Amino acid sequence: MELITTIKQKAADLQAELQDIRRHLHMHPELSMQEKETSAFIQAKLSGYGIPFTTGMAVHGVVGMIEGRNPGKQVIALRADMDALPITEKNQVDYCSQNPGVMHACGHDVHMTCLLGAASILNDLKDHIEGSIKLIFQPSEEKFPGGASMMIKAGVLENPAPQKMFGQHVLPSLEAGKVGMKPGKYMASTDEIYLTVKGKGGHGATPELNVDPVLIAAHILVALQQIVSRTAPPQLPAVLSFGRFIAEGRTNIIPNEVKLDGTLRTFDEVWRSEAHLRIERMATSIAESMGGSCDVFIDKGYPFLVNDDQVTEEARHAAVEYLGAENVADLDLRMTAEDFAYYSQQIPSCFYRLGTRNEERNIVHNLHTDRFDVDEKALEVGAGLMAWMAVKSLH
Repeated sequence: MELITTIKQKAADLQAELQDIRRHLHMHPELSMQEKETSAFIQAKLSGYGIPFTTGMAVHGVVGMIEGRNPGKQVIALRADMDALPITEKNQVDYCSQNPGVMHACGHDVHMTCLLGAASILNDLKDHIEGSIKLIFQPSEEKFPGGASMMIKAGVLENPAPQKMFGQHVLPSLEAGKVGMKPGKYMASTDEIYLTVKGKGGHGATPELNVDPVLIAAHILVALQQIVSRTAPPQLPAVLSFGRFIAEGRTNIIPNEVKLDGTLRTFDEVWRSEAHLRIERMATSIAESMGGSCDVFIDKGYPFLVNDDQVTEEARHAAVEYLGAENVADLDLRMTAEDFAYYSQQIPSCFYRLGTRNEERNIVHNLHTDRFDVDEKALEVGAGLMAWMAVKSLH
């Protein structure tokens, strides 16, 4: 029997187990750097499959290793993230989160499940694999500085060093049964912008006695929109958005300070650094010109994610073989961010998308929402395709 047929059959046979794994993980989500029980569950599964692993990397990270016939010939890495989000789930399902205020609203339960499924399949077929497969279960994708950067510092890309890396992420806008890919630049860098505008509070009816930080902050907020519209090259995708404006006064009380929190996204490191300087310069100068001051803190986050052209073409070819060309979609640039970008900046990588949408069952809600869910038939696709990509990469 051809390997691709064998993998498809094994993935189909695993579907019930994959559903159980995913639902267990979904019911027991843990926040970034708190993934203790999640890590223990993954370790137990790998032990049950007979796959050796190491623990404790970036605190709760787990790294398994499957060695084929010629383990030193080539090494590839497969990655899944482990953490959940601080969201209260609103889904009415029997596998709803049992941890109040915490939810797998970004699909990391699916990512772990698919990697475990792929690990089971690949371990069964290791006598047919030329090389080794490193299985990376990574904590804290959702929180700066990102678990990927921590695991790289801890040596996850060494001993042995993978030559290629693959990661997948759910995509609720793509129908279950399909995957999506994009070579080259794919996801944006991300920085968090924190501004504290300071003035002199007082009674709203005596503005001449105050230095109004609300008005100053409003001017800063509007002016900062010029950072993208008038300083970014027009051909460069860039976003500067503010989602938090806190002025804790009242109708007749001007507060002493106002806080603004936002995010900067782009695809160019030179302009990214320039934008940081321009944000600080503009915010502080406007505040000073209006009699106040502004403290600026920019928390530099993940770099932009770039998919290696050759590795992505190999992944696309494998996906077409496994799913058919009609089920492999082309993706556009995304201004969202992912700490897989750290890996992609180190070794040739492909980060692709796994469709999870099912409109008939109303499984349509977006990532990071309290109603997010997936069509679980995607589990079989995700596990089997990842296994097939690994086998193809090592032949």
